[in-house]
Amino acid sequence: MMERVTLIMDLFERPQTRLTLETVSRRTGLPRSTTHRILDQLVRLDWLHHTLSGYLLGSRALGLGGREIGHSTVRAAAAPQILELAVRTKMVVHLAVLDGSEIYYLDKVGGRAAVDIPSRVGGREVAHCTGLGKAMLAWLSPEEIDARYGEVIERRTPQSLGRLDALHRELGAVRRRNGLAVERGECFPDIACVGLAIRGPDGPVAAISAVGESGSAVERIAPLVVNAVRSISDELFGAAQPYHRELPESLRYVPRPGGVLPVGGARHG
Repeated sequence: MMERVTLIMDLFERPQTRLTLETVSRRTGLPRSTTHRILDQLVRLDWLHHTLSGYLLGSRALGLGGREIGHSTVRAAAAPQILELAVRTKMVVHLAVLDGSEIYYLDKVGGRAAVDIPSRVGGREVAHCTGLGKAMLAWLSPEEIDARYGEVIERRTPQSLGRLDALHRELGAVRRRNGLAVERGECFPDIACVGLAIRGPDGPVAAISAVGESGSAVERIAPLVVNAVRSISDELFGAAQPYHRELPESLRYVPRPGGVLPVGGARHG
Protein backbone atom coordinates (compact mmCIF):
# COMPACT_ATOMS: atom_id res chain seq x y z
CA MET A 1 0.00 0.00 0.00
CA MET A 2 2.78 2.45 0.89
CA GLU A 3 4.46 1.77 -2.44
CA ARG A 4 1.24 2.65 -4.27
CA VAL A 5 0.76 5.83 -2.27
CA THR A 6 4.38 6.81 -3.00
CA LEU A 7 3.86 6.19 -6.72
CA ILE A 8 0.89 8.53 -6.69
CA MET A 9 2.39 11.29 -4.55
CA ASP A 10 5.58 11.36 -6.62
CA LEU A 11 3.50 12.49 -9.62
CA PHE A 12 2.77 15.81 -7.91
CA GLU A 13 6.14 17.39 -8.60
CA ARG A 14 5.08 20.99 -8.00
CA PRO A 15 2.52 22.64 -5.70
CA GLN A 16 0.47 23.73 -8.72
CA THR A 17 0.49 20.31 -10.45
CA ARG A 18 -3.09 19.20 -11.24
CA LEU A 19 -3.85 15.64 -12.41
CA THR A 20 -7.01 13.76 -13.32
CA LEU A 21 -7.87 10.27 -12.09
CA GLU A 22 -7.21 8.86 -15.55
CA THR A 23 -3.79 10.51 -15.72
CA VAL A 24 -2.76 9.18 -12.29
CA SER A 25 -3.93 5.67 -13.18
CA ARG A 26 -2.09 5.71 -16.51
CA ARG A 27 1.20 7.10 -15.17
CA THR A 28 1.34 4.77 -12.15
CA GLY A 29 0.06 1.68 -13.98
CA LEU A 30 -2.47 1.08 -11.19
CA PRO A 31 -6.03 -0.05 -11.93
CA ARG A 32 -8.50 2.81 -12.11
CA SER A 33 -10.57 1.49 -9.19
CA THR A 34 -7.48 1.11 -6.99
CA THR A 35 -6.26 4.58 -7.95
CA HIS A 36 -9.64 6.10 -7.17
CA ARG A 37 -9.77 4.44 -3.74
CA ILE A 38 -6.27 5.65 -2.78
CA LEU A 39 -6.94 9.17 -4.07
CA ASP A 40 -10.14 9.36 -2.00
CA GLN A 41 -8.22 8.35 1.11
CA LEU A 42 -5.52 10.93 0.44
CA VAL A 43 -8.18 13.63 -0.01
CA ARG A 44 -9.89 12.71 3.28
CA LEU A 45 -6.52 12.99 5.05
CA ASP A 46 -5.73 16.37 3.39
CA TRP A 47 -2.69 15.04 1.50
CA LEU A 48 -4.51 15.95 -1.72
CA HIS A 49 -7.25 18.39 -2.66
CA HIS A 50 -9.91 17.36 -5.21
CA THR A 51 -11.56 19.78 -7.64
CA LEU A 52 -13.74 19.12 -10.67
CA SER A 53 -10.69 19.55 -12.91
CA GLY A 54 -8.41 17.16 -11.02
CA TYR A 55 -6.31 16.51 -7.94
CA LEU A 56 -3.61 18.75 -6.49
CA LEU A 57 -1.52 18.84 -3.33
CA GLY A 58 -3.45 19.51 -0.13
CA SER A 59 -2.50 21.53 2.92
CA ARG A 60 -0.84 18.62 4.71
CA ALA A 61 1.45 17.83 1.77
CA LEU A 62 2.35 21.48 1.25
CA GLY A 63 3.45 21.69 4.87
CA LEU A 64 6.09 18.96 4.48
CA GLY A 65 9.70 19.99 4.15
CA GLY A 66 10.00 18.26 0.80
CA ARG A 67 7.06 20.23 -0.64
CA GLU A 68 7.76 23.46 1.22
CA ILE A 69 10.38 24.21 -1.43
CA GLY A 70 7.47 25.35 -3.58
CA HIS A 71 6.55 28.02 -1.06
CA SER A 72 10.21 28.82 -0.45
CA THR A 73 10.80 29.33 -4.16
CA VAL A 74 7.85 31.69 -4.41
CA ARG A 75 8.97 33.63 -1.33
CA ALA A 76 12.52 33.95 -2.62
CA ALA A 77 11.37 35.17 -6.03
CA ALA A 78 8.88 37.62 -4.54
CA ALA A 79 10.96 39.01 -1.65
CA PRO A 80 12.83 41.80 -3.54
CA GLN A 81 9.70 42.90 -5.37
CA ILE A 82 7.35 43.07 -2.38
CA LEU A 83 10.00 44.93 -0.38
CA GLU A 84 10.42 47.48 -3.16
CA LEU A 85 6.64 47.78 -3.51
CA ALA A 86 6.27 48.43 0.23
CA VAL A 87 9.04 51.06 0.17
CA ARG A 88 7.66 52.87 -2.89
CA THR A 89 4.03 52.88 -1.76
CA LYS A 90 4.62 53.09 2.02
CA MET A 91 1.89 50.44 2.29
CA VAL A 92 1.82 46.95 3.77
CA VAL A 93 2.38 44.26 1.15
CA HIS A 94 1.24 40.63 1.46
CA LEU A 95 2.24 37.45 -0.36
CA ALA A 96 -0.13 34.48 -0.10
CA VAL A 97 -1.09 31.20 -1.73
CA LEU A 98 -4.51 29.64 -2.21
CA ASP A 99 -5.48 26.53 -0.23
CA GLY A 100 -9.03 25.39 -0.92
CA SER A 101 -11.31 28.29 0.02
CA GLU A 102 -8.63 29.94 2.18
CA ILE A 103 -5.44 31.90 1.63
CA TYR A 104 -2.22 31.14 3.49
CA TYR A 105 0.10 34.10 4.13
CA LEU A 106 3.71 33.46 3.06
CA ASP A 107 5.10 36.94 3.72
CA LYS A 108 4.18 40.38 5.03
CA VAL A 109 6.29 43.52 4.58
CA GLY A 110 5.62 47.03 5.78
CA GLY A 111 7.76 47.99 8.72
CA ARG A 112 5.97 49.51 11.70
CA ALA A 113 2.80 49.99 9.66
CA ALA A 114 2.43 46.20 9.44
CA VAL A 115 1.60 46.04 13.15
CA ASP A 116 -1.71 47.78 12.47
CA ILE A 117 -2.83 45.15 9.92
CA PRO A 118 -4.32 42.06 11.67
CA SER A 119 -2.68 39.47 9.45
CA ARG A 120 0.35 37.28 10.11
CA VAL A 121 2.79 35.10 8.21
CA GLY A 122 1.56 31.52 8.53
CA GLY A 123 -1.99 32.69 9.17
CA ARG A 124 -5.08 32.02 7.09
CA GLU A 125 -8.15 33.93 5.93
CA VAL A 126 -11.21 33.07 3.87
CA ALA A 127 -10.18 33.68 0.28
CA HIS A 128 -13.24 35.45 -1.09
CA CYS A 129 -13.02 38.20 1.57
CA THR A 130 -9.51 39.27 0.50
CA GLY A 131 -8.03 40.90 -2.56
CA LEU A 132 -5.36 38.19 -2.56
CA GLY A 133 -7.95 35.42 -2.63
CA LYS A 134 -10.20 36.99 -5.24
CA ALA A 135 -7.19 37.62 -7.48
CA MET A 136 -6.38 33.88 -7.45
CA LEU A 137 -9.95 32.55 -7.48
CA ALA A 138 -10.66 34.60 -10.62
CA TRP A 139 -8.46 32.27 -12.67
CA LEU A 140 -10.18 29.05 -11.58
CA SER A 141 -13.07 27.59 -13.53
CA PRO A 142 -16.63 28.26 -12.31
CA GLU A 143 -16.91 24.54 -11.56
CA GLU A 144 -13.89 24.71 -9.27
CA ILE A 145 -15.35 27.69 -7.43
CA ASP A 146 -18.59 25.76 -6.93
CA ALA A 147 -16.64 22.78 -5.59
CA ARG A 148 -14.83 24.96 -3.02
CA TYR A 149 -17.92 26.82 -1.79
CA GLY A 150 -21.57 26.24 -0.90
CA GLU A 151 -24.44 28.51 -1.92
CA VAL A 152 -24.08 30.50 1.31
CA ILE A 153 -20.50 31.52 2.05
CA GLU A 154 -18.84 32.88 5.18
CA ARG A 155 -18.90 36.62 5.79
CA ARG A 156 -16.25 38.37 7.87
CA THR A 157 -17.81 41.86 7.83
CA PRO A 158 -21.08 43.40 6.56
CA GLN A 159 -19.21 44.26 3.34
CA SER A 160 -18.21 40.62 2.65
CA LEU A 161 -19.75 38.65 -0.18
CA GLY A 162 -22.27 36.21 1.25
CA ARG A 163 -23.59 34.26 -1.74
CA LEU A 164 -22.00 32.12 -4.41
CA ASP A 165 -23.68 33.97 -7.28
CA ALA A 166 -22.31 37.27 -5.95
CA LEU A 167 -18.83 35.75 -5.81
CA HIS A 168 -19.07 34.60 -9.43
CA ARG A 169 -20.06 38.13 -10.49
CA GLU A 170 -17.16 39.62 -8.53
CA LEU A 171 -14.65 37.20 -10.05
CA GLY A 172 -15.94 38.08 -13.50
CA ALA A 173 -15.30 41.75 -12.71
CA VAL A 174 -11.76 40.87 -11.59
CA ARG A 175 -11.08 39.14 -14.91
CA ARG A 176 -12.43 42.15 -16.82
CA ARG A 177 -9.96 44.33 -14.88
CA ASN A 178 -7.07 42.23 -16.20
CA GLY A 179 -6.90 40.28 -12.92
CA LEU A 180 -6.78 43.22 -10.49
CA ALA A 181 -8.87 42.59 -7.37
CA VAL A 182 -9.94 45.43 -5.10
CA GLU A 183 -11.29 44.81 -1.60
CA ARG A 184 -12.66 47.37 0.87
CA GLY A 185 -13.57 46.32 4.40
CA GLU A 186 -14.57 42.79 3.36
CA CYS A 187 -12.03 41.00 5.57
CA PHE A 188 -11.01 43.60 8.14
CA PRO A 189 -12.96 46.82 8.80
CA ASP A 190 -11.33 50.09 7.68
CA ILE A 191 -8.82 48.32 5.41
CA ALA A 192 -8.64 48.28 1.61
CA CYS A 193 -6.26 46.52 -0.76
CA VAL A 194 -5.49 45.86 -4.40
CA GLY A 195 -4.24 42.39 -5.32
CA LEU A 196 -3.00 40.51 -8.37
CA ALA A 197 -2.23 36.83 -8.90
CA ILE A 198 1.15 35.43 -9.89
CA ARG A 199 0.20 32.98 -12.62
CA GLY A 200 2.11 30.05 -14.04
CA PRO A 201 1.34 27.64 -16.89
CA ASP A 202 -1.08 25.71 -14.65
CA GLY A 203 -2.90 28.66 -13.09
CA PRO A 204 -2.40 30.95 -10.09
CA VAL A 205 0.47 29.97 -7.80
CA ALA A 206 0.32 32.96 -5.42
CA ALA A 207 -0.78 36.58 -5.20
CA ILE A 208 0.46 39.86 -3.78
CA SER A 209 -1.55 42.76 -2.41
CA ALA A 210 -0.88 46.28 -1.20
CA VAL A 211 -2.96 47.35 1.80
CA GLY A 212 -4.11 50.78 2.91
CA GLU A 213 -6.95 52.49 4.75
CA SER A 214 -10.47 51.79 3.47
CA GLY A 215 -10.87 55.31 2.15
CA SER A 216 -7.56 55.35 0.27
CA ALA A 217 -7.42 55.17 -3.52
CA VAL A 218 -5.58 51.87 -3.64
CA GLU A 219 -6.31 51.65 -7.39
CA ARG A 220 -3.70 54.34 -7.95
CA ILE A 221 -0.84 52.00 -7.15
CA ALA A 222 -2.18 49.21 -9.39
CA PRO A 223 0.54 49.77 -12.05
CA LEU A 224 3.21 49.20 -9.40
CA VAL A 225 1.49 45.97 -8.32
CA VAL A 226 1.31 44.83 -11.95
CA ASN A 227 5.03 45.53 -12.47
CA ALA A 228 5.95 43.66 -9.28
CA VAL A 229 3.89 40.60 -10.27
CA ARG A 230 5.34 40.67 -13.77
CA SER A 231 8.89 40.62 -12.37
CA ILE A 232 8.07 37.78 -9.97
CA SER A 233 6.45 35.77 -12.75
CA ASP A 234 9.46 36.31 -15.02
CA GLU A 235 11.75 35.09 -12.22
CA LEU A 236 9.67 31.96 -11.63
CA PHE A 237 8.64 31.03 -15.16
CA GLY A 238 10.73 33.06 -17.58
CA ALA A 239 10.02 36.23 -19.51
CA ALA A 240 8.02 34.32 -22.13
CA GLN A 241 5.18 33.66 -19.66
CA PRO A 242 2.26 35.53 -21.34
CA TYR A 243 -0.02 35.99 -18.32
CA HIS A 244 -0.15 39.77 -18.69
CA ARG A 245 -0.95 39.67 -22.41
CA GLU A 246 -3.93 37.33 -22.44
CA LEU A 247 -6.73 39.90 -22.17
CA PRO A 248 -7.52 42.36 -24.96
CA GLU A 249 -5.86 45.76 -24.89
CA SER A 250 -9.19 47.45 -24.14
CA LEU A 251 -9.35 45.70 -20.76
CA ARG A 252 -5.85 46.54 -19.56
CA TYR A 253 -5.25 49.12 -16.88
CA VAL A 254 -3.57 52.39 -17.77
CA PRO A 255 -2.40 55.14 -15.40
CA ARG A 256 -4.59 58.22 -15.34
CA PRO A 257 -4.24 61.42 -13.34
CA GLY A 258 -5.86 60.85 -9.96
CA GLY A 259 -6.15 57.09 -10.24
CA VAL A 260 -6.00 53.96 -12.32
CA LEU A 261 -8.94 53.20 -14.53
CA PRO A 262 -9.73 50.43 -17.02
CA VAL A 263 -9.94 51.89 -20.52
CA GLY A 264 -13.54 52.82 -21.18
CA GLY A 265 -14.63 51.78 -17.68
CA ALA A 266 -15.41 53.20 -14.27
CA ARG A 267 -13.38 53.17 -11.09
CA HIS A 268 -14.02 50.14 -8.92
CA GLY A 269 -14.65 51.07 -5.32
